[in-house]
Amino acid sequence: MRSLLGLICVIVAASFYLYSLSLYLPAGPRRRPLNAADRDHVGAESEHPTDTSEEPSRLKFPADLEELRELAELLQFYKTQHNTYVLLLFCSAYLYKQSFAIPGSSFLNILAGAIFGPYEGLLLACVLTTLGATMCYLLSQAFGKQYIVNLFPDKVSMLQRKVEDNQDCLFFFLLFLRFFPMTPNWFLNMSAPIVNIPITFFFCSVFIGLLPYNFICVQTGVMLSEVSSLDDLVSWERLLQLLGIACMALVPSALIRRFSQRRLKLDVRSTNGLTEKKVQ
Repeated sequence: MRSLLGLICVIVAASFYLYSLSLYLPAGPRRRPLNAADRDHVGAESEHPTDTSEEPSRLKFPADLEELRELAELLQFYKTQHNTYVLLLFCSAYLYKQSFAIPGSSFLNILAGAIFGPYEGLLLACVLTTLGATMCYLLSQAFGKQYIVNLFPDKVSMLQRKVEDNQDCLFFFLLFLRFFPMTPNWFLNMSAPIVNIPITFFFCSVFIGLLPYNFICVQTGVMLSEVSSLDDLVSWERLLQLLGIACMALVPSALIRRFSQRRLKLDVRSTNGLTEKKVQ
């Protein structure tokens, strides 16, 4: 009971910090009122009256390509005027999501590429993913061991058995789990201290193992921030870029898979139980 109360206190404190930080959101760019020519053009296309008052831009979760571009442009504006605040807000939101195993890392990685560019965005994504996963590891170690075992007894037992079978090459086994996840990343983050995975191995395996995934997401964000329509996205230049990104991401995966076939002891079953593959 004490561990549950401690975890609740940590979540409340982190949520309060993130909420307090959002209260200091600077004023964004305001939409310019339409001039007479624009009003005539809009009026000719629509029978509905057009609101010409200035409205501040607001942050919202994007539902399509255009909204993602608008959000990226808005945050780029904030970054130009308030670089430290945008960096702090992005890092805080990312660590909050990762520490408490909240879905959405792919969106934040794409946003990192759109806002910070290919190099700074990739560095941020890798560092924040690793730090957030390590914080999840420490929270589980301090507060959640008994609850995770009670909620997922079969999965914890299976992972424990595989860790014991691969003790002689544990680091490469962890890399394999990141490249070819037998279990979701959030579950591996929470269960790692329970199955006695050293935090140093865990930290390094997250940084290296999720590098291809982060790279693809960040590069996608860079491209989405540069295209103005879906027609630009399917151009030959973009297709070649996507091909290059895929090749660079697949190289380390192929190396890890080749090593796993020689050294690791794995029983890989499909989710529907129709196939079974044993690697020794």
